[in-house]
Amino acid sequence: MSLEFRQARYPRHLLMEEHAEERDVKDNPLPDNIARKEAPRIPDVPEYEVARHFTRLSQMNYGVDTGFYPLGSCTMKYNPKFTEMLGKESKATELHPYQPEEGIQGSLQIMYELQKMLAEIGGMAQVTLQPAAGAQGEMTGLMIVHQYHMNNGNERNEVILPDTSHGTNPASAAMLGYKTVEIPSKDGCVDLKALEQAVGEKTAAFMLTNPNTLGLFEEDVKEVADIVHEAGGLLYYDGANLNAIMGKTNPGAMNFDIMHFNLHKTFSTPHGGGGPGAGPVGVTEELRSYLPVPIVEKNHDKYYFDHSLENSIGRVKGFYGNWLVLLKTYAYIKFKGKDGLTEAAERAVLNSNYLRKLLEEHLELPYKSLRKHEFVLSGKKLKDKGLRTMDLAKRLLDHGYHAPTIYFPLIVDEALMIEPTETERKETLDGFAEAFINILNEDPEIVKNAPHNTTVRRVDETKAAKKPILSYSMREK
Repeated sequence: MSLEFRQARYPRHLLMEEHAEERDVKDNPLPDNIARKEAPRIPDVPEYEVARHFTRLSQMNYGVDTGFYPLGSCTMKYNPKFTEMLGKESKATELHPYQPEEGIQGSLQIMYELQKMLAEIGGMAQVTLQPAAGAQGEMTGLMIVHQYHMNNGNERNEVILPDTSHGTNPASAAMLGYKTVEIPSKDGCVDLKALEQAVGEKTAAFMLTNPNTLGLFEEDVKEVADIVHEAGGLLYYDGANLNAIMGKTNPGAMNFDIMHFNLHKTFSTPHGGGGPGAGPVGVTEELRSYLPVPIVEKNHDKYYFDHSLENSIGRVKGFYGNWLVLLKTYAYIKFKGKDGLTEAAERAVLNSNYLRKLLEEHLELPYKSLRKHEFVLSGKKLKDKGLRTMDLAKRLLDHGYHAPTIYFPLIVDEALMIEPTETERKETLDGFAEAFINILNEDPEIVKNAPHNTTVRRVDETKAAKKPILSYSMREK
């Protein structure tokens, strides 16, 4: 077979090493210190072998399309296929960010209406779609906090957080130069007295998730808002757990000033998987002028980018956000409608409490029983058998289930954070609970040495974190 024929039939990178001399690496424009000195050793294989290889890899992995994901604080685990198909439409994927506004009126309409829908869901006055993920939404919100206080002549440098906060909250605050002040919980919720003692003239903001990471609703949230506002600070809402309250209440009704949405977690695009995210930020009327520019506005029948916000912090992302994630979110919200989103919240809470009831007799449930979208068990009684939460999580893999989030939040000893979300059926929850309970009754040595039937057995997590293997070297023939 001639090289020319093979090039036409197979991609260039699949050619045999014996033809490496015909792929000249000497003319590589890269600097000498990073350019290859010889061609890569890549085998020449037919198409069906490539298909088999990647199909086999996909079968070795665990994904939202293959099983139940009880990870906590990650909300939606399943992505509806109709939104995924919409995200592949050429009318959406082939748009160019430099196209004139006159040629993208349909897309601008979608963005404009999505801003309005999210503002209504969050109880906010205006929303920016720019941030690329929840963490960047936090960064954007805290930049608004900073600019707001500077404009009012206040140099505030402290951000207060409860000990139940998401890890991104203190990370975002520290990244922007704020001093983080952690306050303890009382019965799993914000300790009002501790908050009163922590606030002061240096308080820029208090960051809170409601329901919090224990799945508990912060019933004193309006008192929290009063304390923070009386001290001159702003109240920030982490939208990670918004799926528990949609249609029931909203951050605006709780007197929050700023919030971010996790579109890639709550509205049709699943959390994780390496795909793009979206973390729109909503603000009250007082903070509208601080949003990143541009936002989409409407003048009669024409949609346009508004760059004229007086106190804007500027752009936080190139162009206008992760457009395809926004499109999928728009379609999902339109499909579900207000009643559908409310039902999703109700199902998330129902599923969580149903599964919680099945498991709480077998492991300790700290704090009060009734939870919202998720619950956190303590596996400390496993220590009596010489086991830890990690062992239970690894054994679940043998039973065909992804493990819950473990060792978070830190205030629960040997924590297992479980969130079934709104998408799962009763039969799935029953099956997970049965496997969970069976593991607790197994020989501890079997559990301690799990997993037994996965492609990769138990790894040394500490070594993997300190010395990760980031490349694959082909074995010598």
